[in-house]
Amino acid sequence: MNEGEKTCRKPSKVKYRFRRLCLFLIIVLLIWWFNNFTLKVITVEVKSNKLTSPVRIAVISDLHASSVGISNKRIVRKICREKPDIVTVLGDMYTTGSSRDKVETAVDLIRNISDEGYPVYLVTGEHDLDHDYIEAVGDAGAHVMNYKEEIVELNGNKLQIMGIDNVFYSDTFDLTNEFTLREDCFSLLLAHIPNYEKFSSFRADLTLCADTHGEMVQLPFDLGPVYSSSYGCLFPQLTLDEEIYDKGMFPYAGGNMFITSGIGVSPAPIRFNNRPEIAVIDVVPE
Repeated sequence: MNEGEKTCRKPSKVKYRFRRLCLFLIIVLLIWWFNNFTLKVITVEVKSNKLTSPVRIAVISDLHASSVGISNKRIVRKICREKPDIVTVLGDMYTTGSSRDKVETAVDLIRNISDEGYPVYLVTGEHDLDHDYIEAVGDAGAHVMNYKEEIVELNGNKLQIMGIDNVFYSDTFDLTNEFTLREDCFSLLLAHIPNYEKFSSFRADLTLCADTHGEMVQLPFDLGPVYSSSYGCLFPQLTLDEEIYDKGMFPYAGGNMFITSGIGVSPAPIRFNNRPEIAVIDVVPE
């Protein structure tokens, strides 16, 4: 082999490595995009002896409206495919300090869902507390349920829908001071921030919550989140002898608390194994 042949091979080896690096970066980018900017629908079934026919509830939350997020059109299209009886919106639909156009994105989403004919029941979170926003979503068709309740009839069933707007809970917090559960209704409580201890003692048939974003990054094989914001530690499901209220269904005596991981990517697009979601809860006769 002469010297000329050696010098000819070096560029091809460099090109090969560069192509492998590019392929690797493209795969990483696709995985990142898939985990943060594609929207899935999860379906969960709950049984109740208070129903005589099924009721389908769509749950959305934590949009944190942004320029690079999932579009309203895609969200509404997914909801329409599921044909829910009601749509619940559980707060933080924009981020504190957002520009007016981002707030309008959140309002427009509520209006678009309502215009499709779906009743919308909404509570606010710690970010979307602005009075103008609350008034705007009410004008857009939402039933704003901040410490309000309604008795509604769906598919021949009576539902007692209640909502709260707490951004913190005191030790003396007690929902029985605000609401009285009706035995003749399926009771549905809407709350942005989960509080299993207080909600399980109240015992609504179903409590819907948000706020956690599913802790953004989830380990595979159902091993829980990488980090718990509640406990301030890594791998809480592996290291703590405690229930981790990150996402999903958590039973209690007389009912269930469900936490959705939401749609947005706040505070940063770092979701992994925890894609943005619309949750569909099918409540069926027991």
